[in-house]
Amino acid sequence: MTDRLNAPHGGTLVDLLVSSERALELKRAAKDWPSWDLTERQVCDLELLLNGGFSPLRGFLGQKDYASVCERMRLADGTLWPMPITLDVSEALAEKVALGKKLALRDPEGVILAVLTITDIYRPDREAEAKAVFGTVDPKHPGAAYAIKRSHPVYLGGTLEGLQLPHHYDYRDLRLSPSEVRATFQRMGWRKVVAFQTRNPIHRAHFELTKRAAEDSGANLLIHPVVGMTKPGDVDHYTRVRCYRAIMPHYPLNSAQLSLLPLAMRMGGPREAVWHALIRKNYGCSHFIVGRDHAGPGKDSAGKDFYGPYDAQELLKNYAQEIGIEMVPFLQMSYVAENDQYYPADKLPAGAKALDISGTELRTRLQTGREIPEWFSYPEVVRELRSTHPPRSKQGFTVFFTGLSGSGKSTIANVLLVKLLEMGGRPVTLLDGDIVRKHLSSELGFSKEHRDINIRRIGYVASEITKNGGIAICAPIAPYESVRHEVREMINPLGGFVLVHMSTPIETCETRDRKGLYAAARAGKIKGFTGIDDPYEVPPTAELRIDTSNCTPAEAAQEVILYLEREGFIGDPSLRHA
Repeated sequence: MTDRLNAPHGGTLVDLLVSSERALELKRAAKDWPSWDLTERQVCDLELLLNGGFSPLRGFLGQKDYASVCERMRLADGTLWPMPITLDVSEALAEKVALGKKLALRDPEGVILAVLTITDIYRPDREAEAKAVFGTVDPKHPGAAYAIKRSHPVYLGGTLEGLQLPHHYDYRDLRLSPSEVRATFQRMGWRKVVAFQTRNPIHRAHFELTKRAAEDSGANLLIHPVVGMTKPGDVDHYTRVRCYRAIMPHYPLNSAQLSLLPLAMRMGGPREAVWHALIRKNYGCSHFIVGRDHAGPGKDSAGKDFYGPYDAQELLKNYAQEIGIEMVPFLQMSYVAENDQYYPADKLPAGAKALDISGTELRTRLQTGREIPEWFSYPEVVRELRSTHPPRSKQGFTVFFTGLSGSGKSTIANVLLVKLLEMGGRPVTLLDGDIVRKHLSSELGFSKEHRDINIRRIGYVASEITKNGGIAICAPIAPYESVRHEVREMINPLGGFVLVHMSTPIETCETRDRKGLYAAARAGKIKGFTGIDDPYEVPPTAELRIDTSNCTPAEAAQEVILYLEREGFIGDPSLRHA
């Protein structure tokens, strides 16, 4: 393990990878140590710790550094570092480890990547962490939600010895370490480099922004997209990288370089902008572009933005000199048709009419197959987006029925199945509650934990069907809102998701009870029966609500068909925009 200096591109760069001899020694000894299978986020963090992207960190934060970072954006010794990089583990593992002992860190397949010598074992207040780092405990904030709901309860701090970096089979020529990126800059004679952070495809406005930023700074350009964890619902990194590659030839020759960053974003707005700048300094950059709402997660539960549009710029200004990187602030770029040119928002010609297409409008155009004008995005980029995001009429989707026993879920699901099969065009699969219980979840009981597991299994199967262009019809009771939301989040990035709440009153459901289950539950012979002694949580955001006490199965199924047609999942989308 070494500290390297690659002037003029950045300062000291930490390298935590050990020699091959030491790696073999650690690998042999690891069989006697406890081990931890790293989560997706931890794998991303580990890679940037090992390769120097997180310099000057030499491991996961101990308790003093963690508390100092949360409170004042600095390590305990005063070094600027705004984001807690922690190793969260289960209570079960915490019982097996001890201070001064070693822990083998493995990837999800069990391959040992590094060894942690433990210096700290602590149990943080994760709500306080979310409040300090992200300024909120709102579950709509991805970083806060992860800290509070998904992180394990125990944090381990310590120093790392890296045996090998996580292995990637995709885009290997673009996955350059900080030292490799610095060496590239030196080889090309680039002394000033402006970095552009992105987690989205680059359209014309981004292209114009980055090109002008480089020109105004007298610098070359590093397009440095994140290919680790980003915001849920973002375009997958495979599609994005194809888009980046498609746009690179439009930059002037030898002026721009593309490299991928295996970062797990926290969507932390201003703090994240400072973090991103530190990382880009480690990669050898002299300038860093910060645009509007940098690393912002969008709106909170009240519909308000988590951060102000230029909060990130303002915070980074305070630390740019200390980091040794120059911030390049950029406003939103808008297109003026009469001049066939993009302008920053504060430099629009007087009286000019600016054109723009929002992210929502872009998704709508992709979903419906409508034209995306060349002034907005290069045709090569649009082709890549369309290859992954076809119109809704060619996407897979899931119709998820939920409701009390006897509300009509299975009957309507079967009628819908027949109608969709009659239309043809896509394979259709019915995942009825009883069928799934028999073939997929036969070992499960009816506790809340087991019911949630059952619904997650249904959601997973439906997500695979949806991802591959098919139609999944699900008809479980699914009484709990939290797991229904999990299923929605699982499927939404892959295609359509339509939640249908069968709102049939419980009195009607009981009259249809051929098996006598309601009567047995009211008599106390069945425990935990939904609607009697176990709650049914009414969905707050169902796409459809259908009460089958006042309509026939055919009429109810037709309501679903009409909704699917209106939203473009079935039928000819061109007729809706003729």
